[in-house]
Amino acid sequence: PAREAEEPPGSPALPAEEPQGGQPAGAPPGEEALPAAAGRERGVRGAGPQGPGGRAARGRGRRGGGESGRAGRRPRVTVDSSKAKTSLEALKISLRQLRWREFPLGRRLPCDIYWHGVSFHDNDIFSGQVNKFPGMTEMVRKITLSRAVRTMQDLFPLEYNFYPRSWILPEEFPLFVDEVRMLKDSDPSWKPTFIVKPDGGCQGDGIYLVKDPSDIRLTGAIPSRPAVVQEYICKPLLVDKLKFDIRLYVLLKSLEPLEIYIAKDGLSRFCTEPYQEPTLKNLHQVFMHLTNYSLNIHSGNFIHSDDANTGSKRTFSSILCRLSSRGADVKKLWSDIISLVIKTIIALTPELKVYYQSDIPAGKPGPTCFQILGFDILLMKNLKPMLLEVNANPSMRIEHEQELSPGVFENVPSPVDEEVKVAVIRDTLRLVDPQKKKRKDVQGFIILIRFRPSESSMFSGMKDKQHKHHSLKLSLKLKFYLKLGSCQALEQGPEEPLPAGPAALPSLCLKQVFPKYAKQFNYLRLLDRVAVLFIRFLGVKGTTKLGPTGFRTFIRNCKLSNSNFSMASVDILYIDITRRWNSMGIDHKESGMCLQAFIEAFFCLAQKKYKSLPLHEQVASLIDFCEYHLAALDEKRLVCGRG
Repeated sequence: PAREAEEPPGSPALPAEEPQGGQPAGAPPGEEALPAAAGRERGVRGAGPQGPGGRAARGRGRRGGGESGRAGRRPRVTVDSSKAKTSLEALKISLRQLRWREFPLGRRLPCDIYWHGVSFHDNDIFSGQVNKFPGMTEMVRKITLSRAVRTMQDLFPLEYNFYPRSWILPEEFPLFVDEVRMLKDSDPSWKPTFIVKPDGGCQGDGIYLVKDPSDIRLTGAIPSRPAVVQEYICKPLLVDKLKFDIRLYVLLKSLEPLEIYIAKDGLSRFCTEPYQEPTLKNLHQVFMHLTNYSLNIHSGNFIHSDDANTGSKRTFSSILCRLSSRGADVKKLWSDIISLVIKTIIALTPELKVYYQSDIPAGKPGPTCFQILGFDILLMKNLKPMLLEVNANPSMRIEHEQELSPGVFENVPSPVDEEVKVAVIRDTLRLVDPQKKKRKDVQGFIILIRFRPSESSMFSGMKDKQHKHHSLKLSLKLKFYLKLGSCQALEQGPEEPLPAGPAALPSLCLKQVFPKYAKQFNYLRLLDRVAVLFIRFLGVKGTTKLGPTGFRTFIRNCKLSNSNFSMASVDILYIDITRRWNSMGIDHKESGMCLQAFIEAFFCLAQKKYKSLPLHEQVASLIDFCEYHLAALDEKRLVCGRG
């Protein structure tokens, strides 16, 4: 909407878009006031389009060209929910609101959308859209995310100061010990606490706090289970004397071009014991220090509440209202959160593109992808947001377990979860709706041909060249759409309204932040361009690692070898960096240089060639240099091909 285009980043009261179907703009995002949808369900007995009465109405519509006939013939979007898992209930509610067709057991024919609960691993999907990106689960693991953000911190340290200082165990343990000792020597008053997170852990599993590096458990399961150790944030923002974090839902709608949306509301998950700064006595009190819902739900102090403003799980909007009433700058907070999300996605996209071309090579049939991510964010006392982690499969459950008697549990609806999560899923589907573009095209055609009978003489009496051109253009469009079978539009009179949408839905709860704010962040996308160079020289479609021949071709085509840097030196650089990265156990499925290793080699080359510049300028200059020589090479090949 035009009024949202002028909005500065991070407005606390994000302006609502115009509701579809005339619903009041103030309706909450999760509201399901859809009497028409209910009528359709009850229509089995003839009360609506699904019953005999509905079939008769559709038949009359075909013969008479009525509105019900046109609406009935509109193809419904099909969704395969056979792999939805824990998000199934929220998905079902969303599909009922949208009046889309669900296939809970799968379908022999292709569906428009495939909703997966865990990850993208399905070689049988050749069309449509899938709600998972290849490689996303691997990319947001704690070690991979830390490496990606740390690379960006090397390039832009001030822009990426929202992620705690991190070390990777066990390979960086000696480095961790040395750096902590140096920092303590330089600042004797610094008394840090560290949090250790297993790489593949989830729901708080295996997380613990330590005061000294010597307390880290390097024996037992850690060697087979790598981990990340981070500086613990000791001064978080408290509400009701409790520590809490924020779960924000982010839609990555497209990788190329990059398109990001953020939900206007999220969840706040609270600890269940009053917070105190870490000491040796309280380090092991998980209900005080860890905000994970899956841990705190087992506390006797956990409060299930139907009210979004109270309890151990609340809406993020309720926290914002509370902060605003205290005079906090909520607008700046939203702006900082938007910035954090965009920068994190920018750090992840280079490697995601490599995974994408591996699973869905260009030129081969395959689905397009989108994905809902869960960003876990902690607010510091000064309201600065800090990124804790990113979840590829955020929980979309809209109920919780309640213990009726010892050992006997029952699933109870959670209104707070339903309000937030159903809106996120429903509006994600609205944004990726494959029928949207078709409907716009048809409506545009109807508007094109809608002119009054009195104006028809104007077209028949055209004399000058310009009018003849427009008449010919209109005639061609009419013939084109009639050929597509859109002649039903001609039946509409000049004053007849266009067919209504599927239902009266609330305004979108997802706000676009990229490319809306692209101008402010495009300078950070250096590694996207490095990834394009990497993919160009992979050679074999479907691979994710660069062989020695591909690396030598990259050096040769980009004119990077000279008397001071021979091809023998190129081979040594490739072997040293590749061997080190492979020894970390990143991926032993195929040999070669992964993207992160290529980026390290690229940084080395940039530092050799442009010694006096800061690192990000060195890298940018080398990218420009490589792209210039490759463009010249492509042009030369094109000329030779014509010859």
